[in-house]
Amino acid sequence: MKTDIEIARECELRDIEQIAKYIGIPVDELEKYGKHIAKVPEKLIDEEKVAKSNLILVTAITPTKAGIGKTTVSIGLALGLNKLGKKAVCALREPSLGPCFGVKGGAAGGGYAQVLPMEKINLHFTGDFHAITSAHNMISALLDNYIYQHRDEGFALKEVLWKRVLDVNDRNLRYVVTGLGSKTDGITAESGFDITPASEIMAILCLSKNLDDLRRRVDNIILGIKINDEPFYVKDMGVGGAITVLLMDAIHPNLVQTTEQTPAFVHGGPFANIAHGCNTIIATKMAMTFGEYVITEAGFGADLGAEKFFDIKCRKSGLQPKLTVIVATTQGLKMHGGVPVDKIKEPDAEGLIKGLENLDRHIENMKKFGQKVVVSFNRFATDIDSEMDIVRKHCEKMGVGFAENNAFMEGGEGAKELAQVVIDTIENKASEPLHLIYDDSDDIKTKIEKICFNIYRAEKVTFGKAALRMLERIEKLGIENYPVCIAKTQYSFSADPKMYGCPSGFTINIRDLVINNGAEMIVAIAGDIMRMPGLSKSPQAERIDIVNGQIEGLS
Repeated sequence: MKTDIEIARECELRDIEQIAKYIGIPVDELEKYGKHIAKVPEKLIDEEKVAKSNLILVTAITPTKAGIGKTTVSIGLALGLNKLGKKAVCALREPSLGPCFGVKGGAAGGGYAQVLPMEKINLHFTGDFHAITSAHNMISALLDNYIYQHRDEGFALKEVLWKRVLDVNDRNLRYVVTGLGSKTDGITAESGFDITPASEIMAILCLSKNLDDLRRRVDNIILGIKINDEPFYVKDMGVGGAITVLLMDAIHPNLVQTTEQTPAFVHGGPFANIAHGCNTIIATKMAMTFGEYVITEAGFGADLGAEKFFDIKCRKSGLQPKLTVIVATTQGLKMHGGVPVDKIKEPDAEGLIKGLENLDRHIENMKKFGQKVVVSFNRFATDIDSEMDIVRKHCEKMGVGFAENNAFMEGGEGAKELAQVVIDTIENKASEPLHLIYDDSDDIKTKIEKICFNIYRAEKVTFGKAALRMLERIEKLGIENYPVCIAKTQYSFSADPKMYGCPSGFTINIRDLVINNGAEMIVAIAGDIMRMPGLSKSPQAERIDIVNGQIEGLS
């Protein structure tokens, strides 16, 4: 089997103007980044067309280190729909350099279901991540300077809430001390770094309606708490316009193409374990403006990405998915069924059947949102028909659609079965109007508990001292109406990454809360999750290289 990058190089890429013309985007509106990438201005969104488009969410069972292939299925479904004569468009997230050089090596799909040019998408792309990183750290520099320049006037913050970000996995930067040296070198203070996908600027970009809305949100970022216990905002420094200038290009969605020249928008990149895990509202609505069927994904398992997609992104945008696809693999199911990771490629019907409990819980959760569910069996080379039939028959018993996906090996041809099931389901009985897990009027503590009890199935939710203090502050600020984004491990329904399968009777501890006042959401930090990942003993960077002028090691 050829590598992803070898397959990508063999694909014939069309000029991005041809891709735009295919779905009706005016060519003179494109801002081209070379021959195969272009930004499309957000002003082209047409809400009437958005309302007529069929939005499909792709999510997954609880992920394992064996991989699930959610992005590959998302792209494959678009390819399959186009094979059946439907005008389908993808709306996906941008890869982060952290995982690409850490554990993944790339995040642009796989095999014959990729978005291209994959090297550029996986690396610097159109500079969106760099713009977000620069904007975030510009605020940090301006804040430090403001404190330094105004300290003789009696200005001080008793608590600084704003950290720095970098799009690299670097555990040494989680907690740092800044401003060491002489008086002219700044004020000594404790600080730290999050990874760029966890930046509030990233969340703002992904949740903004347009540039004016983005500017409003940037102004409303809370940077710290003053001595008089009042919040200090970006607008108090008068630099909201300067920060918005850095994001003027980044706000426009990026148009690319798949291995079969299907249009795809790739824009925004928050992680679902430490952020809200969805691409931008603007990119999704742009895809829906020009696509009959739009396939988007939410990060990691349905307990994280899908919940946040519904409770945050859809709540704020009014989007109504017609269908949710849950991706499952035999290897992932076996791991959740207690099969050792070194044995999951071997036949094991008993372990597979036990692991179906994890799939069942995700199906039940999606039905709570009123979603019609189709299970996509993402086929790997080691899979056998008898085990696929076990999953198929189980889904029939559960009353949900089922289809094999083999887009990795066969491209659109391998996803036609899935595409047909999706079409039939939407045409015959699409999802109900969206049900949300909590109400805007619920307080933040209640919202967190409703997610933990109803989606994770926790028995108890506890709050650390830092979280309790923040709950009081949130109430005082009058922002209890904000949705909640829980940051926790992606490997379990619980906050324990080793608690696989379908656990129950566990406790979720919320150790802290982060106020994203500009993004208008509250981030709840559960368990030991870190918002700045570390690198493994053998990071993927060791295998990325340039050989004869060509990049190797990206997937």
